[in-house]
Amino acid sequence: MVNLVKMDLIELAVNGEKRLVMARPADTLLHVLREQLGLTGSKPSCKNGDCGACTVLIDGQPIKSCLMLAVEALGHEITTIEGLKDSPIQRAFIDKFAFQCGYCTSGFIMNCHALSVIHPDAGDETIREWLQSNLCRCTGYEEITEAIKSVLAQEPKENNG
Repeated sequence: MVNLVKMDLIELAVNGEKRLVMARPADTLLHVLREQLGLTGSKPSCKNGDCGACTVLIDGQPIKSCLMLAVEALGHEITTIEGLKDSPIQRAFIDKFAFQCGYCTSGFIMNCHALSVIHPDAGDETIREWLQSNLCRCTGYEEITEAIKSVLAQEPKENNG
């Protein structure tokens, strides 16, 4: 007997582009991003939503992509770490040495980027609350906190064009 797996062609909006992928109804967004689209910045780690290494943004909100089915992302804008190229939070992570091995870094950057957009005036308590959704096993959270604070403290830049 042949075991046929049902696959559907679906269109996802990823990093500002429409992308067609073949996905099973049970495929997680993390799996489709990594295996179908080659976007490997979101990392598989715990695969049960505890660590945050797979964090992406869905309509600007941080979501653990290991817990979301790809089909649930239909009609929503997905932003991965690859879509945040040269963002202020990435520069802050480098400037503040807010990583060690780097495995969790993309998830932290996605979460911190969303925090800076949603709560640009976030205080210590809000920052601490937001950072609880991600785990780092290598380093303390002091440098990560310094990175997000440095982005929150930046003055909006005037448009010179």
